[in-house]
Amino acid sequence: MNPIDTTFQRLRQHSRKAFIPFLTAGDPNLPATVEIAKALAKSGANILEIGFPYSDPIADGPIIQASYTRALDRGLRLDDIFTTVAKLKLDIPVVAMVSYSLIQRKGDAAFIERAQQSGFSGAIVPDLPFDESGEMERIAAQADFKLIQLVTPTTPHERAAAIAKRSTGFLYCVSVTGITGERDRLPDEVLAQLAFLRGQTQLPLCVGFGISRPEHVARLRDAADGVIVGSALVRKLEHADKQPLSEVVASVSDLARSLAAALNPPSK
Repeated sequence: MNPIDTTFQRLRQHSRKAFIPFLTAGDPNLPATVEIAKALAKSGANILEIGFPYSDPIADGPIIQASYTRALDRGLRLDDIFTTVAKLKLDIPVVAMVSYSLIQRKGDAAFIERAQQSGFSGAIVPDLPFDESGEMERIAAQADFKLIQLVTPTTPHERAAAIAKRSTGFLYCVSVTGITGERDRLPDEVLAQLAFLRGQTQLPLCVGFGISRPEHVARLRDAADGVIVGSALVRKLEHADKQPLSEVVASVSDLARSLAAALNPPSK
């Protein structure tokens, strides 16, 4: 069984939700990526999402775009990411957030094979249109590699239902219209969106975009199966090249623990 399925099965048995932090590969550098990833795994992460820096990201806001730029300016290459993730050897699944342009250069089958060899259990490909994902879906299914689809607030219900039926691993539910980034509050509509999607699929529903505070997480706790947090964590890396790595790791870990605790409060 794919590790993502195993993770959600175990969480459901214990009435717990998945905390999924996002980390940019290579920011501030690859050795730091290893240390921060391991720290996140120890700070309550159930699944780790790793972003593949790309020069023209589709849905990422300024914080993650800047993180991608910092990594690319240091000469990061695709194979560097695979090599680094292979060193992690985490006890939690790792998912790639990757542009299809990067996958296409290697070919769907070659990318999936390399990703699995490196320790990835699935991928989110935000710029691969649902209508054009059939071939990659087929190859991924044969390899038991999860291809996680996204549904946004503006996705028509009929199309959202179709996407939900074809996603694997979990369904990525975008909470806000627009790009990634921290928000003061989450829109009320996200709860209605989750309620609708709950009737369309048995897959776990995980909410991302705009989640940055424990109170955001607490609001989603009863409606979602997991939350994805990116920009709030990546912001901690903005000046990481000028700080001791231990301070950066501690800062990221502290925020991760507070979010994980809000999602899965300690039993009384």
